[in-house]
Amino acid sequence: MSNNNINRRKSNAVKVGNVLIGGDNPIIVQSMTDTNTSDIEKTTEQIIALSKAGSEVVRVTVNDSDAIKAIPFIRDRLDKAGENIPIVGDFHFNGHMLLDKYQDDAVYLDKFRINPGNVGKKNKKDKNFTTMIDAACKLNKPVRIGVNWGSLDQELLASKLDINNQLKKPKSLDEVMCDAVITSALENASLAESIGLKKDQIIISCKLSKVNMLIDVYRKISEMCSYALHLGLTEAGSNERGIVYSSCALGPLLLDGIGDTIRVSLTTDIDGNRTKEVSVAKLILQSLGIRYFLPDVTSCPGCGRTSSDYFQKLAFDIDKHIKESMPVWKKDYPGVENLKISVMGCIVNGPGESKHADIGISLPGRGENPTAPVFIDGEKKVTLKGDNITNDFKKILIEYIENRYK
Repeated sequence: MSNNNINRRKSNAVKVGNVLIGGDNPIIVQSMTDTNTSDIEKTTEQIIALSKAGSEVVRVTVNDSDAIKAIPFIRDRLDKAGENIPIVGDFHFNGHMLLDKYQDDAVYLDKFRINPGNVGKKNKKDKNFTTMIDAACKLNKPVRIGVNWGSLDQELLASKLDINNQLKKPKSLDEVMCDAVITSALENASLAESIGLKKDQIIISCKLSKVNMLIDVYRKISEMCSYALHLGLTEAGSNERGIVYSSCALGPLLLDGIGDTIRVSLTTDIDGNRTKEVSVAKLILQSLGIRYFLPDVTSCPGCGRTSSDYFQKLAFDIDKHIKESMPVWKKDYPGVENLKISVMGCIVNGPGESKHADIGISLPGRGENPTAPVFIDGEKKVTLKGDNITNDFKKILIEYIENRYK
C-alpha cells in the first residue's frame, strides 16, 4: 500500500534479480553485509538474517579474488535455504581486474555497484570503467553508479574549483562539491550508455553525509535525468544519531516523490545486530504512509497522570507480540500490515486515539476508574478489568484480525 498523495518521480524500472526498482514499483529496502565475503558461512547467515528482517536487496563487498570466488557458493546456499534475494557486488579500486578475470563467478551477482571515484586516475580511469561496464553488458547485469563525496573524482573536483575561481561571484565549496557529485554521476551514466549499458540497467546514487546537501543534490539530479535513484545518507553514524539524520535526510525526498530504493547506513554496535538498519528503513517508509510492513502501534509517552508503567509494558508487549506473529499473520491474513493499534495510558487522549485506530485500549490513569475500555472501529465494544488485561486484549486483537483479514 502507498500514500496516494505522493506523486512519484518518473524513473526507469531496473530489474535486479527478481526485484524491480523504479518505475511504478514499490520503493525497495536495501542493506549491506559487514562480514568478510570470503567467509561463505558467515556471509550467507547474515544475508539470510537481513532478508528475514525485510531487506529486499543485499550488497556484499567484492574486494579480492577470494571474495568474488565465494559468490557462487553463497548463491547456492541461499537458494538451498529458499532465499532468492538479489546480491549486489560492491567494487572499488580493483573491480576492473576482478570483473575481467572472474566473470564465471560474477555472473552469480545480480547487480554491480561501481564508484567512479575509485576506478583509477587519469588515462586509466575511463579504461577501467569501460572494462567494468563491458563485463556488465556481457553478463547482462544492471549497475549502480554510486558517487560518494568521500571518494569523489579529485580531477573532476579540481576542474570544477578552477572554473569556480574564475567567476565574479564564486560558489561556496559545498555548492561546488554538490555540482561535482551530480556531474560525476551523470557523466559516468552517459559513458556507460555509450559503452552499451541500457538506461533501464542503470541506477544512480549521490551520497553525502550532510543532510541539507544530500537533499539539495537529489532534488537537482531528480530533475536532470530519468535514471532510478538509490537514496541513502552516507556515514550516517550509530544509534540515535544515525537514525535521526537518516530520517531527516530521506523523509523530505521521499515526500517529494524522489527515490526508488533506500538504505539506512548505521554503524553497527559491537556484537550488535546488523538488521537494525533494515528496521529503521522500513519504519521511515511506513511513517510516511509509503509502504506498510507490520501493524502500527500508537502509544503515549506517559506523564504525571499515569499511575503505573502498566500501559508501557502493554505497549511493548503488544509490539513484541506483533513482530513475533507477523511471519504467520502475513501468510494467513493478507493486509494485516495496514492495521492500526492504539495503547494509551490515561483519559486525556486515550479514548480519542483509540477511536482513531482500528482497535485501541485506553488504560486508567491516576485517579481514574480502574477500567480499560477497548474501542473497535471507532466504537467502544468492551471494558476490561482485573489483572489479566494484557492477555484479554491480545485475545480481542487476534479475534479482530481473524474476522477482518480472513
